[in-house]
Amino acid sequence: MKVFGLGLPELIIILVVALLIFGPKNLPKLGSALGKTVKGVRDGLEGKGELEEGTVEEEEFEEEAPKPKAKATTKKK
Repeated sequence: MKVFGLGLPELIIILVVALLIFGPKNLPKLGSALGKTVKGVRDGLEGKGELEEGTVEEEEFEEEAPKPKAKATTKKK
């Protein structure tokens, strides 16, 4: 069984090291956060994370800058 190019012994070693570093209480939180991150990245790459209704695209903001009404003058001493 290969996952990400790693075999079962390598995955077990990684799991044991993670357990030692993060502890048994924090490991489920870490796994949940990692799973949500991976899901978010996949959705973003597949285009499921389309713009929500009510958001404004960049093109709508590309308007001409307002022209100045008067020129600036300087005082002479």
